[in-house]
Amino acid sequence: MSKKVVVGMSGGVDSSVAAWLLKEQGYDVIGVTMQIWQDEDTEVQEAEGGCCGLSAVDDARRVAMELGIPYYVMNFKEEFKCRVMDYFAQEYLAGRTPNPCIACNRYVKWESLLQRSLAIGADCIATGHYARIAKLENGRFALETSVTAAKDQTYALYNLTQDQLSRTLMPVGDYTKDEIRQMAQKLGLPVASKPDSQEICFIPDHDHASFIENYTGKESKPGNFVDLKGNVIGRHKGITHYTVGQRKGLNLAMGHPVFVTALRPETNEVVIGDSQDVFTSTVRCNRLNWMAVDGLHGRETRVKAKIRYNHGGAMCTIREIENGEVECRFDEPVRAAAPGQAVVFYENGYVVGGGTIL
Repeated sequence: MSKKVVVGMSGGVDSSVAAWLLKEQGYDVIGVTMQIWQDEDTEVQEAEGGCCGLSAVDDARRVAMELGIPYYVMNFKEEFKCRVMDYFAQEYLAGRTPNPCIACNRYVKWESLLQRSLAIGADCIATGHYARIAKLENGRFALETSVTAAKDQTYALYNLTQDQLSRTLMPVGDYTKDEIRQMAQKLGLPVASKPDSQEICFIPDHDHASFIENYTGKESKPGNFVDLKGNVIGRHKGITHYTVGQRKGLNLAMGHPVFVTALRPETNEVVIGDSQDVFTSTVRCNRLNWMAVDGLHGRETRVKAKIRYNHGGAMCTIREIENGEVECRFDEPVRAAAPGQAVVFYENGYVVGGGTIL
């Protein structure tokens, strides 16, 4: 009997082709769109190419009909609000820079979808992410980078568990984006030319600060810009407007470019420095998730580390320090390692693990 797989269909070209590829491989495919965002506006979602709005349901349903597979919509709004939106707002208010996609992947797109899929008799789930899954010689499952570095999405998936990886298929990771679009066009899928989804689906206007204020009811209070010595050099709009490494939108007439080097929510201060002040050779992280290995066990290891999604990666040595934290010592200083973002470790194209930057 063929294996039953639930494909998370976002209404985009990648997940649509993923469903077709798995059907071609003989799987019993079921399409599911996860409704996770609150009270979305169809026109806004279509303009932004969002992955979880009303238009996504329409597009995914049309693709499922074209492929001849069963299709359902599952409501995950409560899980998404708790695990993603609440977390996002709380992190920004605490002066950190969260990555909502990482939280959504781990706790909603995998944990919640996998549980419901298994409950309806599925053997595994699948997505249209540009990544691959391998079982290593040590018996552990690990993400392997996709064939196309330009679209690789392993960074945003580093927090998946061994159980989740063992029950996941990612057929798109073996192809380039151009190849996926060509397949969709040949199949005549209605989403073949649909633009990629934007970064944060629940903030279509990209105004993080306004979203947080409206969502939490907490006004972002103005405070002081201070230099590295603590001298007041101006007034800021509220710390939710800023992130480490930011240069634009500061409105400080300093005579030369200046950057945000730190956020201090306890004193409501935004620390300003020069270009060199946003570079560091040492990054600490916690909330570790190990993937290719089950931990460092006291040994130092050389890895390539990415400190944000679009970072090319840099060589460093990682070691365990106190409180379950890991210290990354980079060969060359890295720019704008923002607290709250993820640092993800790679070796030979596999995800070793990762954590949250402190």
